[in-house]
Amino acid sequence: MGSNDLNGNRERWGSKFGFIMAAAGSAVGLGNLWKFPYLAGKNGGGAFVLMYILIVIFIGISLVMGEMVIGKATQLNAMGAYRKLSKKLTWVGGLGVLTAFIILSFYCIVGGWVISYLIKTLTGALSISDTEALGNIFGELVSNPLEPIIYGAIFMLITLLIVVAGIGEGIEKASKIMMPALFVMIIILSIRSVTLPGAAEGLRFLLYPDFSQFSGEGVLAALGQVFFSLSLGMGIMITYGSYLSEDANVPQASFYIPILDTLAALLAGLAILPAVFAFGFEPAQGPGLMFVTLPAVFSQMPAGVFFGFIFFALVFLAALTSSISLLEVCVTYVVDEWKWNRKKATWILAIAIFLVGIPASLSNGPWSHIAIFKGMGFFDTYDYITSYIFLPIGGFMSCILIGWLWGTDNALAEITNQGRIPFRYANAWSFLIKYVVPIAIAVIFITSITA
Repeated sequence: MGSNDLNGNRERWGSKFGFIMAAAGSAVGLGNLWKFPYLAGKNGGGAFVLMYILIVIFIGISLVMGEMVIGKATQLNAMGAYRKLSKKLTWVGGLGVLTAFIILSFYCIVGGWVISYLIKTLTGALSISDTEALGNIFGELVSNPLEPIIYGAIFMLITLLIVVAGIGEGIEKASKIMMPALFVMIIILSIRSVTLPGAAEGLRFLLYPDFSQFSGEGVLAALGQVFFSLSLGMGIMITYGSYLSEDANVPQASFYIPILDTLAALLAGLAILPAVFAFGFEPAQGPGLMFVTLPAVFSQMPAGVFFGFIFFALVFLAALTSSISLLEVCVTYVVDEWKWNRKKATWILAIAIFLVGIPASLSNGPWSHIAIFKGMGFFDTYDYITSYIFLPIGGFMSCILIGWLWGTDNALAEITNQGRIPFRYANAWSFLIKYVVPIAIAVIFITSITA
């Protein structure tokens, strides 16, 4: 698996399929499973879905390709890659590593909630249809001072064990199993959901474009969701791109990843909304939909424990494929820059990230009275700073690097492997990455911080 590049021993993805599964896995996460269906419902259903798909085509694919080619060209971690292409922007790569570090610190706590729910489903603790009682179960879990931290530690340990095994033996092997399993589960749930009596209302809610419910806010919501769902601006695509071989087909991979991510989001909508409507529940926002409404739906469904278990196993895999990519960004940085071996880097980073996550967990319980930023506790502060500040800055600056400093001609030479790989949309991509994408990101950024 080795190769003679800058470090003399950089690992490689073993196959195109393995790379695409790992990169798509980084993109398919908890946001696809609860945030997308909810946002679609709130913003005119099919109108939002249509806008989302257009943004994926014009902005998402361009940025995935841009970040991937930065990694492929430099064969370095996010910070090293920026330094190599433009010394002035070294800090942007550092910001990407920091973003991945902070996101994973609270993501592992949510991963812990999911493990707890997997166990609760199997023991029958969730086999009740009263949403108030289910709400109390969820509230007791997240506010408990110890339980979420223990489950979060288990989630982090599983993430660590995959990453410590390396790119080929760890991340690629795991992703080749987890991603197909994830899609099989989500398809089973979608079929079950759309065949429930009364499911048609939920299908209409998701797929029928209601432009009266769609506004500028809907466009921003779609733009933000594309950005965060595709793992852009946090160094993941740069890091994963750095393990690509010289002759890798970047345009092809850049199309597959957003397509699989969007497919997962649409299937999640089909798995969740028709079932929610069939049993007369409200498609409520955020974690409540996943941890309160859906268990109530499963409790009323024939073979509900089975489908409930499949759902939380699916959520667990989605969380895990994202967490391994976040940890890998940090590990690659430390291995490249500090010359630590992978084992030492992975263990020390995983422990450090987990410790930073403990206040995020406690802020839902014993520390809920502590406000850090804009009246928010640790958990919400971590989320807000990364999602609304760091990610847009990272994405915007990668456009500046590619479009204006390194130059789209150099980027295209790398994308096409000096003209050996056909890329019909070269001119369109250059225009998008120089003008359209940075302006779109600047609009989201300004709107979200002034909101």
